Amino acid sequence: MHRPAQRLPRILISAAVVPVMLVAAGCSSDSGSGSDSGAAAKKDSDAKASASATKAAVVKEAAYAKLPEPCKVFSSKTLGELVPKASKSGKEGRSDDTATRGSCSWDSLEDKGVKGSQFRWLSVSLLRFESDQTRGTGEKLASAYYADQVQDARAETGATNAKSEPVTGTGNEATSVSYDLKKKEGTFKQQVVVARAENIVLSVDYNGAGLAGDKAPSAEDLSKAALKAAKEAVEAVVTANQAGGSGSGSGSGGSASPSPSPSKGAGESPAKDTEPSASASKSPAKN
Repeated sequence: MHRPAQRLPRILISAAVVPVMLVAAGCSSDSGSGSDSGAAAKKDSDAKASASATKAAVVKEAAYAKLPEPCKVFSSKTLGELVPKASKSGKEGRSDDTATRGSCSWDSLEDKGVKGSQFRWLSVSLLRFESDQTRGTGEKLASAYYADQVQDARAETGATNAKSEPVTGTGNEATSVSYDLKKKEGTFKQQVVVARAENIVLSVDYNGAGLAGDKAPSAEDLSKAALKAAKEAVEAVVTANQAGGSGSGSGSGGSASPSPSPSKGAGESPAKDTEPSASASKSPAKN
């Protein structure tokens, strides 16, 4: 008879505890909702900051988008002076991407019979760099490549009487390198002018020799001719990137160009493979 009376307080106590638990659960739920809202706001803020940082990091577009046609870089007048007996059309080098690299060469042999001969060889090579989000601007990449090309010209194997000096008025930066190189045909006077015009690196390689007993050409005369050709090549780059520009040499211009390394023999030049502009690190092929 007494057991029901004993159970009643326990039931009442259990019933009283339930609302307290519900209230606690409700408070916990409200707290989590506020936390989620704050996290979402922070995530949105971080996303906006990241987008702004990405936009600010976009590199500047390269100045020049085109290369001139390599075999039309020099005027007929210039070719007549530097390689008088050469074909005016030149020999275009192989390139699987003519928008980023190109080259052309001319050779001339003035045969004087028993009195000997005068040999001349002229080459121009061009390499264009595009801006890259991870590697930097086209100008920065071209400047680094320009420095490498100058160093290569200075370090030519077998060179003697080497001289190197900076050149003004030819692109953004330019260097002239000259030396003698003895070959089986005779001693060749080598002239290399490497220049940078914004995001394009150009090389002019000009050499000559007196063969079969003829006297060697003047290194000073060859150097002046190479510098003139370099200035004209730079001008061709500028013209090619102007509205309606054809990219051919004007014959009077101020330009420059770089070339990998001098010819290895009379009428012969070394072939050099190159990689595309934005990732290129070697100069165009020479033929």
